[in-house]
Amino acid sequence: MNEQLLLMGSLSNDLLRVANSVARGSEKAAQNFWNSGQVWLNDLLKYPNKTYIEKILLDLQNDHFSATDKVKAEKYLMQSILLQNAALHFHDQ
Repeated sequence: MNEQLLLMGSLSNDLLRVANSVARGSEKAAQNFWNSGQVWLNDLLKYPNKTYIEKILLDLQNDHFSATDKVKAEKYLMQSILLQNAALHFHDQ
């Protein structure tokens, strides 16, 4: 597994944890996972990515995080799944 795939998978996992934490009402956990995800995001932006992945990453970079916004939590869950699928099927691209 190369570093780009590891970063993509790590970001995906943190976004899933953010979504789950928001749904549970655990604002502190959601904030911690968001901060952790930002580290993976910044590292992942250094790599060339497919256009749709780049759009997801830039959307996350420009997002104003709220640990209580359930609509955003749903968006993070969707983005998590898209990133996970991209990481799992990277060799097919």
